Amino acid sequence: MIGHTRRDFLRRTAVAGGAAALSQLGVEGFAQEAAQAQMCIARWKGEPGSYPDEMKALATKLTERAIAELGGMKRFVSKGDVVWIKPNIAWDRSPEQAANTNPDVVATLTRLCLDAGAKRVKVGDNTCNDKKKTYPNSGIQAAAKAAGAEVLLVDESRFKDVAINGERLKTWPLYPEIIECDLVINVPIVKDHSLTKATLCMKNYMGVAGGERGKWHQDMNTCLCDITAYMKPRLSVLDGIRILTRRGPTGGNLDDVKRMDTLAAGTDVLALDAFGAELMGLTPQDMKTVVAGQERGLGQMDYRKLALREVEVA
Repeated sequence: MIGHTRRDFLRRTAVAGGAAALSQLGVEGFAQEAAQAQMCIARWKGEPGSYPDEMKALATKLTERAIAELGGMKRFVSKGDVVWIKPNIAWDRSPEQAANTNPDVVATLTRLCLDAGAKRVKVGDNTCNDKKKTYPNSGIQAAAKAAGAEVLLVDESRFKDVAINGERLKTWPLYPEIIECDLVINVPIVKDHSLTKATLCMKNYMGVAGGERGKWHQDMNTCLCDITAYMKPRLSVLDGIRILTRRGPTGGNLDDVKRMDTLAAGTDVLALDAFGAELMGLTPQDMKTVVAGQERGLGQMDYRKLALREVEVA
């Protein structure tokens, strides 16, 4: 369960133990962990291409390289783990319309998790449009299944009230099958949003929640900080291959789509949102969710202060 896995317990114990934990881990192992990248930005420098097979190769290589620069998927997935990949599948749109996460990014992450030893990889989202349309039309259903994932339609009747203990969200219905996984990989697409200016990693966590999510709009910044703090992100992947520059979050007009051919991955959800804001032509300070997250201690909005790797892929 999120925040209560044995791995999280050991990590907290190691921090609390100070010198004792260092002795147990060994100096060499501790140094190796400390030296690992916290964030990678991968930019495509090959031929841009536009055919489906070219776009698939581009998305696959960017995803593989970004995860490799973080130390590989085995840094996050242990043998026998159950992983939930949480893309944006909210809208009845095609991949070209950039309202949902790139399906080849989801497929590549699925394969990498299984190769790292995951017992099961599940993919799903609490959609806005009819999930029986969004799942196939997004391209995610077919791509993820082909890669070995279990693509699950989120059942509204199965949400359970969970103690969030946030500033605004005290208790809220969440999807048990998601929060009980060993690892949740948050995989949003970069796109415009009429309320928050952009919908990125923090906003994508709305897809684990049920209930009257419209109420979050009354204090979106606090609610997003609450759910992010509860989820305790360990790995997020930001799809900036195609971005939706206007009329988000639903989109629909290809003129609003821009090719950025960029993908970022990391352990700091706030840093990724700050970078995503820049892809949208904004500053991190323009994003009230990012500023609120910094104030809540959810991460580092100045992502260049992290152990950052920027790579070109072709």
